[in-house]
Formats: sequence, structure tokens, C-alpha cells
Amino acid sequence: MADSLIPHLAPTFDEPIDMLNACHGRVLAQLDTLRRLVPHLAQNGSDVQAQQAAGAIMRYFDTAARHHHDDEEVDLLPALMAGAMPLVVPEVQAVRERILAEHARMYALWAALRPQLNDIRLGAGRTLDEALVAELDELYRAHIDFEEDQLLPLARRILDETKLLPIGAAMTARRTTGSGAPG
Repeated sequence: MADSLIPHLAPTFDEPIDMLNACHGRVLAQLDTLRRLVPHLAQNGSDVQAQQAAGAIMRYFDTAARHHHDDEEVDLLPALMAGAMPLVVPEVQAVRERILAEHARMYALWAALRPQLNDIRLGAGRTLDEALVAELDELYRAHIDFEEDQLLPLARRILDETKLLPIGAAMTARRTTGSGAPG
């Protein structure tokens, strides 16, 4: 009964694995906006809504999404490699290699899509490359599924609180010294 009186609070950087998981919902929301922008542009061109949406998508993927990737690449994956027992090392290495390869592909797709969004943000562009949008969307969705099915459970299994605290501190520092909201 008492549990129903306690509101569900969003995770904090004191819970870095939960925070990484929560970031996935924000990524998906931005991808939904990006997908909706394609038909909106066809119908309305670079109107004020399109310009604002393009700007918001750019801000998110330039900052928060990048921070999220850095959280994984700079902090979480190295901690997993350092903390993995010898029998688990091949599993961690396989997860690490896939995540890094997918991040590299995401960066390349974003680099191709960003100038189009910037033109829309400025009111000059009227279209987005639909195939590029679809590929980025599909890659991110599959990537998120993989992280939620493989990476995050692996991190919960391998990393204890003493190893998670520095990861949370690094995530906080990344966002307070850089710009951008949580992943």
C-alpha cells in the first residue's frame, strides 16, 4: 500500500545504468519527431514548426545523444572490460565491438543528415532524404534494443556500486562542463 503513495522518480546520475536506459526514451522521441518531419515538410515546407523541430532535433543529437554515446564509450564499456571475469570477457568484447561500430555508423548518418536539418532550421531547406532518415531511425531502434537486451543487463551483472559511482560522476561532469541535457 505504501508503495502506491510514493511517486515514481526519474533516475539520477547516481543510478547510471537506469539513466542510460531512460535516455533511450528521449532518443526515441527525437526519432519520432524526425520521422514526422518528413511528411510535414512535403505538406508545409519549412514553416515555423518545421524550423523549430529541426532545431530541436539538431540540439538533441549534437549534445545529449553525443553525451550518451560518450557515457558508454568512455566510461561504461571500459568499466565493463576492467570488471569482467575472464569467462565473460569475450561476451563483453563482442558487445563493445558492436556498440562502437553502430555508434560510428550513427555518426556518419548524422553527419549526412545534419546539413539538411540545418537548412530546414534556417527556412532554406524543404526536404529531408527519406532513406537517410529511415536508416538512422532503424539503426538507433535496433541499437537501443540491443543495449537494453545485452549491454545494460551485462552492466548490472558485472558492475557493483563502487564501480558505478565513478561512471555516474563522469556522466554528471560531462553534462555540467559541456552543454546539453541528460542523454
